[in-house]
Amino acid sequence: MSNQTEEIKRKESPLSDNDKLNDQGKIETSFDWTKYETHLNDDILEERKKFEELYTKTLPNIQELEIYKGVVTHITDKTVIVDIGFKAEGAIPISEFRENSNIQVESKIEVMVVKMDYKGQCILSYQKAKMLRNWQKINESYEKSEVILGYVAARTKGGLIVEIFDIECFLPGSHINVKPVRDYDTYVGKTMEVKVVKINQKTKNVVVSHKVLIERDIEEQRKEMISKLDKGQVLEGKIKNILPYGAFVDLGGVDALLHITDMSWPHINHPTEVVQLEQELKFVVLGVDKEKNRVQLGLKQLQPHPWNSLDKDLKVGSRVKGKVTVLADYGAFVEIIPGVEALLHISEMSWSTDLSSPQDFLQIGDELEAVILTIDRQERKMSLSVKQLTKDPWIDIQDRYPIGSKHIGFVKKFTSFGVFLKLEKGISGVIYTNDLSWIKKIKHSSEFCNINDELEVIVLSLDPQARRINLGHKQLTENPWDKYEKNYYVGSIHNGIISNLFDKGASVKFSQNQEIEAFSPLRFLEKKDGSILKKGEKTNFKVIEFNKETKKIVVSHTSIYRDKDKKKEQRVRNRKFERSTLGDIEGLAKLKEQIEKEKNK
Repeated sequence: MSNQTEEIKRKESPLSDNDKLNDQGKIETSFDWTKYETHLNDDILEERKKFEELYTKTLPNIQELEIYKGVVTHITDKTVIVDIGFKAEGAIPISEFRENSNIQVESKIEVMVVKMDYKGQCILSYQKAKMLRNWQKINESYEKSEVILGYVAARTKGGLIVEIFDIECFLPGSHINVKPVRDYDTYVGKTMEVKVVKINQKTKNVVVSHKVLIERDIEEQRKEMISKLDKGQVLEGKIKNILPYGAFVDLGGVDALLHITDMSWPHINHPTEVVQLEQELKFVVLGVDKEKNRVQLGLKQLQPHPWNSLDKDLKVGSRVKGKVTVLADYGAFVEIIPGVEALLHISEMSWSTDLSSPQDFLQIGDELEAVILTIDRQERKMSLSVKQLTKDPWIDIQDRYPIGSKHIGFVKKFTSFGVFLKLEKGISGVIYTNDLSWIKKIKHSSEFCNINDELEVIVLSLDPQARRINLGHKQLTENPWDKYEKNYYVGSIHNGIISNLFDKGASVKFSQNQEIEAFSPLRFLEKKDGSILKKGEKTNFKVIEFNKETKKIVVSHTSIYRDKDKKKEQRVRNRKFERSTLGDIEGLAKLKEQIEKEKNK
């Protein structure tokens, strides 16, 4: 222990009653000096901490990875010392200034605080600050949709590398020009105006485009040209593209649509019948939408309208000939002369009411004769009728097709409910499926006959106002089920053969009548030995159900021998009953005779 410490001990620790001097004249005491020294060290540390806190409060609020303005205070061969207003200066490797050779003392630059500590030491970076500023500029230009001048540094796969603010950006080949570019090398080493179109903040990838600037210029020129166009103007243009519904025309920087219906007065099936690619023609402006920048052109409007050359003597009731050009759900369009079409409605095609579509009566390309129903030269509309050329066959229909009369018809169309037969021109009738056969179970009429088959029918009902005739085919013969009802009554037994087997039972055909089939449930196919009847096996069956309305006969083989067994058991019971009854009578008679004898005695 030093003399100074001993002196402090003497001053601060006077002799107590327990203290005494040793042989060397020093004080011997019971005071704990170890605790005193620990207390002294804690006071020193606390004072130091207060001093550091006071010093820290005098420092500016500087954050790591932030950019600050600084002043170069000293330059050496390896480092550049920069003061950013901190208590201590930061050092930057001189290699970061290789692109800035003008750096010198008192130069003002921006730096990034990479790292700092409580001792006031900080690590700065000039390049990181510069890179962050450049990224901020690119993001700002992207948000503001600004045009930037970039330097094409190199060619890469699929495009070019463009340097913007010392950052490499990717320019895809499809965004170099509005037209496809084959040689990318012609752009290397040149400056180019571009626009940032995409930024990936995670991967730090930037995509730029030069094409959007060209399209912008083209769009501005187009708007200016469209603003000068008016309906009715005649312009020259070139066929640029042909589609099934029309063609696009280049008017010298403005694309316009020429619809197929505006190419020719006569009906055409495809634009190539009138125009070809790269063909230069004159067009008339039909419409201009300046808000959507759309222009519609016409070609046929430069030619005289065909209605002007239509025969002026044509009127309602006149007969005309034409060719079917278009079919629709509601009718057909017939071309009278090239460019003049008239509507033939489906209701005016035939007196028959079974036409479900125009294709049932005619096809495209058919030539026909018709009568004019209406004609409007101002509106350029005309309607025709074919059925009016002939007398209405339904006028005296009751005389020719009375109920019960027999006729011959031809199958023309199947439906889900029956079949339509043509009886004569303009007269058709319907046979419902359940009126085709007495015996066959028909799900669809096509199972019974074919198209154009000849069938004999009988008129079941007639409605002249609704123009409807209901026909029957099975009614030509007697209902065989009237006879079946007498022969196949419940309880009758018939010989039959198993014609078909399935899960729930079997079909049975009677040996005497192969036209009808009966049904036998599976439980009624059991033979006396316990086995089940097989397909093709012949045996007797008993009718257990008969329904003439539904044409249903249910039979059973099992019931034959089971019924016999029941009858036998019944006879046995009856015999026992008779014997017991006679015995009882005889016993009662003897008892009565004995009682009478007792009375007489």
